[in-house]
Amino acid sequence: MDGMTKRVHPVILSGGSGTRLWPMSRALYPKQLLPLVSSRSLLQEAARRVADPARFAPPLIISNDEHRFMVAEQVRLAQMAPRAIVLEPMGATRRPP
Repeated sequence: MDGMTKRVHPVILSGGSGTRLWPMSRALYPKQLLPLVSSRSLLQEAARRVADPARFAPPLIISNDEHRFMVAEQVRLAQMAPRAIVLEPMGATRRPP
């Protein structure tokens, strides 16, 4: 086998309800789209960690439909070419314990 067949196929989850870091993070602007630890957003930082084409295949990004344009713009600014951006029609609801 050559090295290209052993690459990791990353999946990056980007979305959320925006409640954990409120008021910075909101439903329409979740924490993954915010620059919390550097000048880049958490989404862009995640993409940079899987940027080595020898080790990683292009990432699959999972996002809420409401965030599609912001995610696409952040991917463009990061000069990243994802395998695809998969949009979920709505976020999962939490069940009570």
